[in-house]
Amino acid sequence: MTEKSKLKILSSIESLNGKRVLLRVDFNVPMNKKRVSDNTRIKETIPTIKFLLKNKARVIIATHMGRPDGKAVPELKLDPIAKELSKLLKKKVKKIDEIVGTKAEKAVSAMKDGEIIMLENVRFDAREEKSDKKFCQELANLADLFVNDAFAVSHRDHASVCGVARLLPAYAGLLVEAEISHLTPLLNKPARPFTMIIGGAKIDTKIGLIKNFLGVADTIIIGGALANTFLAAEGFNVGKSLYEKDKIGIAQEILMAATSKKTVIELPIDVVV
Repeated sequence: MTEKSKLKILSSIESLNGKRVLLRVDFNVPMNKKRVSDNTRIKETIPTIKFLLKNKARVIIATHMGRPDGKAVPELKLDPIAKELSKLLKKKVKKIDEIVGTKAEKAVSAMKDGEIIMLENVRFDAREEKSDKKFCQELANLADLFVNDAFAVSHRDHASVCGVARLLPAYAGLLVEAEISHLTPLLNKPARPFTMIIGGAKIDTKIGLIKNFLGVADTIIIGGALANTFLAAEGFNVGKSLYEKDKIGIAQEILMAATSKKTVIELPIDVVV
């Protein structure tokens, strides 16, 4: 959805009283010895959680942590996250060790209005990233409606992001609503000069974004490991530095398109190989 008017937002829900709400958030936060070292992402979702709790919803939080590749990795369990969220909310957040199944269903059915639980790391189940239909349905069975407040992962066709949204009444959380409100004008009538900064490692998740802004942005600054693929596309030897050899062709296409659409792409000029 590219326009705020097309969003189904929280304020449009007639009543949340007693409703089971599956809330997808992005609590993939930096950790240091089983402690949250930066709780920014958690804080950003607090307004949505408080809105739901104030309106007597039963909040079921789903999030991922790291890349466990479908396996239960002790270091990536969400107990420290639930503890941090409890501290920020000044309210108990019950963390359960399951994502779906009988135990998860019992925990949800025992909830009272205004209570909150957190499911285990959704990526502990290999079906999450495959958006497996059965897994999507099992997640959907836990709730009456779905709220997405995980803007940073909204491009991923995963079970807890897109899969559940196809099965339940789905709404944008306050964070997602705000992000879209801020970004939409950039596609329509951006203030000039308009510069974008894009980083990360994988080009796959950035291709659509970059192409959409060619001819819209005056300048696109590319950094991080993503820049290495573009440097390789320009003929530079990036050595053993992280880059995607099989995406060099795509990077070259983007560079050529940028030239024709008069968007300047800036890459690092001082790097260590």
